[in-house]
Amino acid sequence: MLDAVAAAAKAAGREPADVTLVAVSKQQPDEKIDAMLATGQHVFGENRVQEAQGRWEARRAGVELRLIGPLQTNKVKEAVALFDVIETVDREKLARALADELARTGRRPRLYVQVNTGEEPQKAGVAPAETDAFLALCRELGLTIEGLMCIPPEAEPAGPHFALLARIAARNGLSKLSMGMSADYETAVRFGATSVRVGSALFGARG
Repeated sequence: MLDAVAAAAKAAGREPADVTLVAVSKQQPDEKIDAMLATGQHVFGENRVQEAQGRWEARRAGVELRLIGPLQTNKVKEAVALFDVIETVDREKLARALADELARTGRRPRLYVQVNTGEEPQKAGVAPAETDAFLALCRELGLTIEGLMCIPPEAEPAGPHFALLARIAARNGLSKLSMGMSADYETAVRFGATSVRVGSALFGARG
């Protein structure tokens, strides 16, 4: 899979090292996680704090762990303690809770704002038109936002959503874009993804 991501980067005129492969390990059995670790893969994405705590407690050394699922405010303390990157900052209450916890602990996980590019009511994320103001609020609270993340609607071409995310990032001075999954990572790389979140293409379909 690393070779496939590298090939997508080269096809887009980019350096393979500029695109990080995030292995989405949610709901995967221990034997598949251990096999993936044995290949040298060290960046993993999880959807739930509690599930990640159980899975990674004994495997944490040398691993970069990213939260790519929604974060509830009552799980902020645990998330800040566990994750190196939190990609799903998406509302004022959560931003304030994160700012308080970071101030209390001194920990500095890297933070991304999730943008609901398709404005789907069932999905988390800030509406595109509200993202600039939300980023400004995060900065006022003392949060350093590294980049943006999105999950395009399944029934629509992903390219326009990736392009929209890239435009929002550019005008806000952000260089990191978490976008693209198993079915559309090549398109995401073409539109500037700096990390792609791949699950089924690495592990196979979940049971």
